[in-house]
Amino acid sequence: MNLKAQLHIAITAALKAGERILDIYHNEDFDVDFKSDDSPLTKADTASHHIIMSYLEETGIPVLSEEGKGIAYETRKDWEYLWIVDPIDGTKEFIKKNGEFTVNIALIENGVPILGVIYVPVLQELFYAAKDLGSFKAVDVAVTAAVDAILNTGKQLPLALQKEQYTAVASKSHLSPETVEYIKTLEAEHGEVATISKGSSLKLCMVAEGQADCYPRFAPTMEWDTAAGSAICKYAGKTVLDWETKEEMRYNREQLLNNWFLVK
Repeated sequence: MNLKAQLHIAITAALKAGERILDIYHNEDFDVDFKSDDSPLTKADTASHHIIMSYLEETGIPVLSEEGKGIAYETRKDWEYLWIVDPIDGTKEFIKKNGEFTVNIALIENGVPILGVIYVPVLQELFYAAKDLGSFKAVDVAVTAAVDAILNTGKQLPLALQKEQYTAVASKSHLSPETVEYIKTLEAEHGEVATISKGSSLKLCMVAEGQADCYPRFAPTMEWDTAAGSAICKYAGKTVLDWETKEEMRYNREQLLNNWFLVK
């Protein structure tokens, strides 16, 4: 497995998807449909999915995507490698037009994330990571940027950031009572805790880069919400801890609904 080549493909796919997403975001009216779980779906999700698939299909590695999730476990359980994709993570943020949505692409080997790409189209930020390479953040990444140039400018994570107090990041759209209670336990240990609300997989990125100390998620998420962020955290020296198993989060499970987890 040539991870650098796969990373190049994943970044290209994310940028191309981001280009179409921004075109819709800035220039087109869009209707909002709803999936079976009542989560929203726009034509930007669908367009992003098709663009990403057009690149990843060339790798010959199977793809598990939010927009193509109906693959039986009996079919995918023996996959050594698979891509896990969220064409737009944070569709609610996309609809609100607050810019806090991402394109997520991860490569999994036997349940373990070995590559992750998260592109933030509105902010022009790119997070990327791979096993034996590390985790990086590149800024001012236009959708038309050359991948080789990006790989030469990314800064390794975590960044050397100064924080005055312990900081937790939490969901902007899904702040559960259990998360609020957990933050209270942090206050007992660390004193006053700063809390930042953020949408999409940006929460995992904030821990990876050092803007936040932890991200407790005691509310539902799916594998495609976290796989890319898990890779970026893992290769930045952070852990995405499955709250039930007390082990690192694994992927391509029979149940694609994640357990609660803590990133730190």
